[in-house]
Amino acid sequence: MDYSNNIYFELFQNQQKHQFIIGKTDYYYRISILNKLQHAIEHTYRSDIKDALHKDLGKPKLESELTEIYAIISDIKYAKTHLYKWMRKQKVATPITMLGSSSYYKFESKGVCLIISPWNFPFNLTFGPLVSAIAAGNTAIVKPSEMTPHSSALMARMISEVFKENHVALVQGEVNTSTELLKLPFNHIFFTGSPQVGKIVMEAASQHLASVTLELGGKSPVVIDKTAHIDRAAKKIVWGKYLNAGQICICPDYALVDESIKSLFISACKKWLKHYFTEHPKDSKSYGRIVTSKHFKRLKSHLDNAKQGNANIEVGGQLDEDLKYIEPTIVSDLKDDASLLNEEIFGPILPIVTYKTLKEAIDYINTKERPLALYIYSKNKVNVNTIIETTRAGGTCINNNIIHYTNHNLPFGGVNNSGIGKSHGFFGFEAFSNKRAIVKQRTFGIIELLFPPYTSLKEKIAKATIKWF
Repeated sequence: MDYSNNIYFELFQNQQKHQFIIGKTDYYYRISILNKLQHAIEHTYRSDIKDALHKDLGKPKLESELTEIYAIISDIKYAKTHLYKWMRKQKVATPITMLGSSSYYKFESKGVCLIISPWNFPFNLTFGPLVSAIAAGNTAIVKPSEMTPHSSALMARMISEVFKENHVALVQGEVNTSTELLKLPFNHIFFTGSPQVGKIVMEAASQHLASVTLELGGKSPVVIDKTAHIDRAAKKIVWGKYLNAGQICICPDYALVDESIKSLFISACKKWLKHYFTEHPKDSKSYGRIVTSKHFKRLKSHLDNAKQGNANIEVGGQLDEDLKYIEPTIVSDLKDDASLLNEEIFGPILPIVTYKTLKEAIDYINTKERPLALYIYSKNKVNVNTIIETTRAGGTCINNNIIHYTNHNLPFGGVNNSGIGKSHGFFGFEAFSNKRAIVKQRTFGIIELLFPPYTSLKEKIAKATIKWF
């Protein structure tokens, strides 16, 4: 296929030519690159990162430290700690029918990778996959979101200073930039974003049979049963829901609450909203803003739709379009066809849905697409196990939310509509690697006894082999 008219082909071609040099790099070289990236984030650009995030998303500085800088540094440190072990050949058992040989597999780089990252955690969700790609020995082209221009411009500076262009390069632009990049024959594509765009990425990847990791989203439920510690549940749910103004793919999208504790739960949520953001969240230095006017209007339309259906605004509901501010909001008594219950919210609005029996709650979850996360608040082990066994989700926290993302020993990712493939820690290294199977023949192999010409004796040997091994 002729790619000469693609404006990014030369960049891609340079990385393609360089891929085997990078792929052959040893542990020490990869550690040196990770160290260089870590120093840039942790020291050289730390304050610039927080400033860019505040300009793009109104992020509080401490929130930027915890959800962006700390997250990336921990990714790098974990990779450095375990990389030597990951890069070693992995010996496996060899069946007796292959006597005289040994078997192992090794992780080798996939080649030239494309990382398309989102706007809600621009540094974390760009550098996180990039750390895995580097650790696995790949070259990479990075395309960050155009919706966070200050963050994207800063990342472009950082990457140009840390990497040579034929190793890692960052390309800025809008949707047409991603479209052009997706036409190129990458070996692996890592995309974080919506399921709708994920389908476009997967279709483009199929043209070159490229492997994909799709970190998507969807509607992640939180189930609160009547045995839950209501105040503690509300404390954690309010934190998880309104962090980054609700613009998190794994935040609780809607709450399924036992009808007997609905009023108690809402009261507890109000208490913690006031505690976190005062009575006037608009003036709070701990609360962010919506990323663009487009997303503000999308969220406003959800609230308008809820009001038209006579839903009850339990708390919040105040908006300021000029500031892209939406007050932390809780909505109850929604109709089944309300847009808040059928579309991913990705904002600071929490719908409350009540249930009478646990089965009713489980059935409600299972009528929707499989979520990226499912959260359970309960003291009843039977209830917890029943929910886990009878639902499907990318990840689950019991009596907490979001924190599974921070454990590098766990795979992170969705299932079906909420994603394909896993990331973080070893699982991220694995996603950007090919497991290459290798068998080494040392001596005469039993299989040679069965080479042609076929005889009745060889037929008896074959039958005995099947019978006894």
